Formats: sequence, structure tokens, C-alpha cells
Amino acid sequence: MTASALRLWNSATRQKEVFAPRPGRPVTMYVCGPTVYGRAHIGNARAAVVFDLLFRLLRHLYGAERVRYARNFTDIDDKIMARAVAENVAPAVIAARYEAAYREDMAALGCLEPTFTPRATEHIEGPHGMIAMIEALIARGVAYEAEGHVLFEVAKFPGYGSLSRRPMEEMVAGARVEVAPYKRGPADFVLWKPSREDQPGWESPWGRGRPGWHIECSAMIRSVLGEETIDIHGGGLDLLFPHHENEQAQSCCAHDGAPLARFWVHNGFLQMGETKMSKSLGNIVTPRELLDAGWPGEAIRLALLSAHYRQPLVWTDRLLEQAKAQLDRLYRAGGSGDGVPAGLLDDLNTPEALAALPEGAAVLGLLGDAAWFTTGADAARVEDELARYRAARAARDWAKADAIRDALKAEGIQLEVAKDGSVKWRKL
Repeated sequence: MTASALRLWNSATRQKEVFAPRPGRPVTMYVCGPTVYGRAHIGNARAAVVFDLLFRLLRHLYGAERVRYARNFTDIDDKIMARAVAENVAPAVIAARYEAAYREDMAALGCLEPTFTPRATEHIEGPHGMIAMIEALIARGVAYEAEGHVLFEVAKFPGYGSLSRRPMEEMVAGARVEVAPYKRGPADFVLWKPSREDQPGWESPWGRGRPGWHIECSAMIRSVLGEETIDIHGGGLDLLFPHHENEQAQSCCAHDGAPLARFWVHNGFLQMGETKMSKSLGNIVTPRELLDAGWPGEAIRLALLSAHYRQPLVWTDRLLEQAKAQLDRLYRAGGSGDGVPAGLLDDLNTPEALAALPEGAAVLGLLGDAAWFTTGADAARVEDELARYRAARAARDWAKADAIRDALKAEGIQLEVAKDGSVKWRKL
């Protein structure tokens, strides 16, 4: 292994492995994106930031033109339809609204736009779409039609469970499988299901309906990254089972046994203080709420990267305060670095990499805000106060100048007087 080799923890093998591109092929990565029925929460943002970091690192190591990163939008889902009914609008309206919100929020956290951002509804039909993949699975004898549904027959795939490494009894319980008389096995999962007249639907050999969640990602991977095995499949640890297990099973069967991905990479959970973040507990926080409260996107990004990506991250106000203070110190010190800290090459060890800042700041997506100390302030009003401060100093009215300076400091604005007498301001 060379000094610059990248090692990643592969969930499929439960060990760190050297990652290297295949000769003459692009570097391909797919990450499961959001189901767009509401604003992304901070746990969703952790996955986006972690894989944005990996995207940046891969581009730096192998060239931007060689790296192809796809992150999807699930824009057909029961939760989207339920919200559409509640608001008396079309499901497409809900999906478009929250896709735009997701793009906006993740950009505010410094996430680059992926190479591809496929929408599920754009890949249902066509030669590489979901319907075609389901037909192939039926033809191979691993899927069956029953009462308008098409299901993947888990018993026909001997490798089922190899990714999550769980016994079948545990997988059946963990998947919270729907008990239905038409299923051959309790773990069999839906590839296609019927739609009512008032629900979105597409014509298929099995009647008008819509795809199951798992088939969506497999088909989108094939559509935008090709049929061959991709390099990296990423997502949150909560997706390991059943979503990624099911993706692997159906893709492997559809592609004559070829593995879906060489590396499976999963980020850990995020918890709010002492408890797991949960809508039922009412402790969800969104990046948009934090941004609207005045927290810089870069501080949120740094906080999300402060723990190793595979470890749990405890989210507190103190974590954000520490991230903001660290960035203030770094921006005051000046300088930046384009190199790759050794820690990043060791399975994205961000705590080690952050300790080396400003080295590697560009790869980490940090220290790129030229207006760090002025962003978010009422710049026009502060400039007016600054003009009054300069005038008071010119008139040697030190009491007035001090009063203006102290009032601004109380608002979080620091005035700095250079040796030549010029005055600048920045946020504290």
C-alpha cells in the first residue's frame, strides 16, 4: 500500500480495505438520498455531508472528471401522497417543493451538487427502468406476481443476509414485514404494488401501479451508473437492513450474479443530547431551523464532521458553539491548505484531519467563506455606524467613539483599528 492509498471500512466484509479505482473505469458512487415529503433533519444532513466529503476526496485523489457520484430523490412514496392529500395538492407539488428545499439546505452546508441526481419517477419506464428490471427478475425465477403485486422471493437468493449478517428470524422481525396471504415467504418484499385511481400510477404488465422503495435505487443505479458493479454504495446505518440488503439481492439476481457494489459505506446515527432523534419524541431539528437561527452553514458542517463518520454523533448546542469558535480562530489566523490530511485517507478520520486544519481545508469543504466575519450581519447599518466611529475618532471625540465601539461589540461586532488608522469590522 502506498503512502497516499485510501482505506475505507467496507460494511460487507467488516474490515478496512484499500480502495483503488479499476483501471480504465470511472470511480462510481451511489448514495441513497431523501424521500421528499418534508424538510431534511440534521441526521439526514450528516449523511449528505459525510458523502460530500468522500466525493471531494475522491475528486482530489483521482481527478474530478473521473468521479461519478449519484444521489437520488425518492419522489413517489406513501408519505408524499399522504402530505399531498393533507394539503389538497398533487404529490408532484410536494416532491418538487421539498426537493428544492433539500438542495438549498445541503448547499448551505457546503455540499457540492452530485454528478447525477435522479428522481425515482424518471426511471420507472424505459429499457433500464424499474418495470424492465422487475420483468427480468420474474424471468429469472426470483420474483412472482400475486394479486396485482410483484414480490422478490427471498428464499431463491442464497446470499440474502450476507450484507447485514443477520439470521433470517431477526431479519423478518426487523423488517416489520407486512403479513399478506399472497406472500410465499414472510421476508418477501414488494417490487410493484397496485395504485388506486386517486393515487399516482404507471401502466405495467401487472396492472396500473407504482414501484416498491427498494427497486427504485437498484434501477436508478443501473440507469445512471451502468449495469456493472459500482465502486461505492453509501447511506446511513439505518439503511443497511432492509433497504441495502434488498437492493443487493435484487441487483445481483438481475445482473447474473454480479455484486451491486465493491464497497458498502455507512455513516452512524445522530442523537439529540442523551436521546435518539425521533419524530415521536418531538426532538427533531432541521438544518433550516439552525440556519434561520443564525448558525453559519460551515459551522453546522464542521459540527457534523467532528466525530468519526461511523461513530454515533451527539448533537448539542455546545457542539455548534465549539465548531463556530474553532472556525473563528482559523479564519483569524488565515491561510488554507489544499493537501489531504493523512487522517482522511484512514477511513475518513475527520477528528484527526480537523486537528490538522488549515491543512486540507479545501477537501473538507471548510475555510472557503471570504465573508465569514460579515455574513449574516446587517452590513449597511454596521457601515453607517463605522462611518460615525471614524468621524468621532477624527474629531477626537473619544467618548463617542468608545460608545459606538462598545454598542457594536454588544451586538457581536468587533471593530479593529490598524496601525495606519484604518478601521474594519467583523463578527465575533
